[in-house]
Amino acid sequence: MKNPNYASNESWAITILRIVIGVVFMAHGAQKLFQLGINGVAGFFGAAGIPLPLVSATIVTLVEFVGGILLIAGLLTRWAAALNAFDMVVAILVVHIKNGFFDQNHGVEYPLTLLAACIVLAVVGPGAGSVDGALARRT
Repeated sequence: MKNPNYASNESWAITILRIVIGVVFMAHGAQKLFQLGINGVAGFFGAAGIPLPLVSATIVTLVEFVGGILLIAGLLTRWAAALNAFDMVVAILVVHIKNGFFDQNHGVEYPLTLLAACIVLAVVGPGAGSVDGALARRT
């Protein structure tokens, strides 16, 4: 027999994942936006061989910063998670894969973990305590 609180527990567990992943992406986006600057990120992207480095840097910075905020709020959760998942796929393939697995070498370990979390959020949705959920209840 299922525990009647099981679905609620799952929903709150997803909420924790959503908020933590949102904070991580927001912080990385803020670092790009306010510390490195779009031009600094574009310089790194250009050196990494990413096409249209200024455009790419702007898009990635906004996806991470705004997408992180959206994840924290649970607003447009699936879209924000999917865009950040795509961001991580590109980061893995362009920057991290050549460095192996472990994070101390800037390998795929960390972005792969973020990718997995984003895929879960894109598939499952926002969990409890989200703006998406509140909007769904109103309609």
